[in-house]
Amino acid sequence: MRLTIAMPQVNESGLYTALLDVSDPTSKNYGRHLSAKEIGRYTAPQPESIQTVTQWLDANGLAYTPATHSGDMLQFNIRLEQANRILDADFTTYIHEPTNTTTIRTLSYALPEYLHEHITLIHPTTQFLPPIRSRRGASPIDQLATRQTGPPSACAESISPSCLQSMYNIPTDPATAPNNSLYISGYGDEIANIDDLKGYLSQFRTDIKDPNFRVLSIEGAPNDGAGTFEANSDTQITVGLATNVPITYLKVDKAGAGVTTDDLINELQYLLKQDQDQLPSVLTTSYVFQETEDLASFASTLCSMYARLGAMGTSVIFAAGDSGVAGGFLQGAADCDDKPFVPTFPSTCPYVTSVGATQGLEPEVAWTSSSGGFSNIFHRPSYQNAAVDAYIQRLGSTNAGLYNASGRAFPDVSVHGVNFLINFAGEYSSAFGTSMAAPTFASIIALLNDRLLAAGKSKLGFLNPLLYSSTGAATFTDITSGNNPGCGTDGFPADVGWDPVTGLGTPDFSKLLDVVTGGVVRSSQNAENGALRTSVAVLSHVAMWTLATIISSSINIF
Repeated sequence: MRLTIAMPQVNESGLYTALLDVSDPTSKNYGRHLSAKEIGRYTAPQPESIQTVTQWLDANGLAYTPATHSGDMLQFNIRLEQANRILDADFTTYIHEPTNTTTIRTLSYALPEYLHEHITLIHPTTQFLPPIRSRRGASPIDQLATRQTGPPSACAESISPSCLQSMYNIPTDPATAPNNSLYISGYGDEIANIDDLKGYLSQFRTDIKDPNFRVLSIEGAPNDGAGTFEANSDTQITVGLATNVPITYLKVDKAGAGVTTDDLINELQYLLKQDQDQLPSVLTTSYVFQETEDLASFASTLCSMYARLGAMGTSVIFAAGDSGVAGGFLQGAADCDDKPFVPTFPSTCPYVTSVGATQGLEPEVAWTSSSGGFSNIFHRPSYQNAAVDAYIQRLGSTNAGLYNASGRAFPDVSVHGVNFLINFAGEYSSAFGTSMAAPTFASIIALLNDRLLAAGKSKLGFLNPLLYSSTGAATFTDITSGNNPGCGTDGFPADVGWDPVTGLGTPDFSKLLDVVTGGVVRSSQNAENGALRTSVAVLSHVAMWTLATIISSSINIF
C-alpha cells in the first residue's frame, strides 16, 4: 500500500495571508498569483520535522519521494505487514456495500511519541468516510423532442445548454485565449465516453464539430473509454457550455474500487507537483464527504493544499451536496434526527468555492435537497463576515444548537441543478443535483478567464473574496424562496442576500464580465432554448462500511 505523511510547514498562516492578498480585488497584488517556488516559502516542512521523519523512514528501510513541490508531504510504498508493525495498526480491507467501494483502513494506529510534533497526518489510516457522489439519480427518456428555440419557459421540463445560456447570459463565442483550461475530477471507476459526448453535441451544440476535450489518466489509472453516467454528465455540461475551452477529464488512480478520500489526496498530490503553467485554470469536483470530527486533521491538510492551488491561480469548485442540512446522509431522514446538522467537505474549506442548486424558472427557487450550512472544523473566513452575520441575525433562534454559527458557511453560489439531459450509451436521461450545478458554474468561470486572458489580464484564481465583495455580490440574482430540509427539520430558509441554501444566488455572466474586466471586454450572446421530454428517478445510497471477507494478511498491495 502507499502511505502519505504530512509535516508541519514553516509558515502555513503566511500562505493564507498571501492567498487573500492576490485574491482580494481591492489589493494592489490582485491577480499576481504565486509560483511554486514562492508557495514553498510558506509550505516547506519545518527543518527539524523533515530531518526527524526521514531518519525514522530510513531506519525502517523505506524509500520515500516528495508528494508536493514544497516537500512537506512524503509518500512511500510499504508492505501491509510492515505498516502494521511500525504503526501498531491492523490494516484491513473494508467494503462500502451499497457502492461496492473497497478501501484499506485501520481502526487505530500509534506513532512513537517523539514523532507526534513532526507529523500532522498519515493517510490512509482511520479515515472512514462514506463515498457520496453529489448526484441524484437518472432515468431514461423515451425519445428526444425536435430541437427548437424558445423562451426560458420552454426549459421547464428539461435543461440543455441553450437553457443555461439564456438563463445566465452565457455566450456561445468560442474561447480563444491560450493557457486557459478546465479540469474535471474523475474519481473511482468513473470515465467519460467521447462518443456519448459527440452525440450530445450533435443534439445540443451543432456548432461544436471537434470538441476541445481529452482524458488524462494519472499514475496508471485505467482509461477504457467505456463511459459512466456520472463522468458523462460533468463532461457534457462543461464541453457544452465552455465553448472551445480546453477541458480535461483527470482520471485518478488508487488501490481499491469506488470513491474514497484517497481520490482527493492523490489528485492534489499530482497537481501540486506540476509547474504553474501546467495547472488548470478551473478545477471542478462533484463528490462530497461528510465533515466529521475524525476528519479534522485530514480536512485541514487538504484545505491547505486547495489554498496552494488558489494562490497559483486555480479556481477550485465543489458541489455542495444533495441531502439538505443532512449533508452526506442519503439513506433516510431519520439518520440525523435530533442531532446537529451535517456539513459537507470539501465545501467547508474556506479556500474553495461551493455551489448549491436551484430549481424552477422565472423565478428560480432553492432546490430542496441542496446541502448547505456551517463547518464544525473551519472558522468563518473574514470575506464572509458581513453577509453571514446579516443572515444569522435574521434567522434568530431558528435551528439554535444545530449548527456552528462561527463556522465557514456554504454554499457560496448556486446554479440550476434539476432535469439536466445527459447522453449515456446513446440514451438520454434526466439527472439532478449540485453536481449539475458545479460544472455549470465552472464553465462560466472558465469563459470569464478566457475573456480576461485575451484582454491581457490575469485569470481569476481563488474566487470567494471577489464574489463576496460588494461589486461581485451585486452581479448575482438573489434567490429568496425555498429551504433545504433534513435531520427532522425544515433546514435553513432562503432569504434576502446570502443564505446557506443558495449562497449569494445565481450568476449572470455579462454582469460578472463587466466587474472582472472593468467593462472593457464585451461578449455577444447567442442562446438557443430546447424543450425535451424527461422523467426522473431518485437513487439513494447507504453510507455503511463493513469488513471485507478478504483476510488482511493475504493482501499485498503496492
